[in-house]
Amino acid sequence: MTIKVIIVDDQAMVRAGFAALLAAQSDIDVVGEARDGREGVEVSRRSHPDVVLMDVRMPEMDGLEAARQLLDPPRGVTHRPKVLMLTTFDVDDYVYEALRAGASGFLLKDAPPADLISAVRVVAAGEALLAPSVTRRLIADFARQRPAPRRDGPALRRSGLTPRETEVLELIARGLSNQEIAESLVLAEQTVKTHIGRVLAKLGLRDRAQAVIFAYESGLVTPGQ
Repeated sequence: MTIKVIIVDDQAMVRAGFAALLAAQSDIDVVGEARDGREGVEVSRRSHPDVVLMDVRMPEMDGLEAARQLLDPPRGVTHRPKVLMLTTFDVDDYVYEALRAGASGFLLKDAPPADLISAVRVVAAGEALLAPSVTRRLIADFARQRPAPRRDGPALRRSGLTPRETEVLELIARGLSNQEIAESLVLAEQTVKTHIGRVLAKLGLRDRAQAVIFAYESGLVTPGQ
């Protein structure tokens, strides 16, 4: 199956470089480009890509607003692509808010070419692209700017998670990989994957990235614990 991609970036050389790299892959087809968020939304609505590579900072409409419009479309629009944010910064509020809006992750623009190709495939397959080290920095950066909520907040109490599922969610939010969670809880890695699936289903979350955000906002995880 061919993965359809559009590239949204205000720098023509970046678009051209990414397009050439991705188009050279037998399983990826670049079906459009756009120079700002507004144009990116229009191109996406016409071409129905599987993945949108979206720059964070652009004129006219930034990547955050464009991601919101793509992931929460108006009535009558059924297509919702996966959105992968592109940024020159490790972590900033734009990236955090994009993940809240439903973006599947983010990638640094200076990442190696192989990482970009892999990222498109990972996101197209429905996985979140959020490395454990990025998870840790994301939480720490967000927490420095906002007061932490109560650990026994109502969202967590209403979630219906079992004690084991709550443990798994906390370890996800602390940046542990599936293998590390399995080792920490003395479980098989497949069992951890099952728990994660149940956590996402009970909380109505799309992926691991949104699970991290829920864990912080519900107070399950606070920096410095």
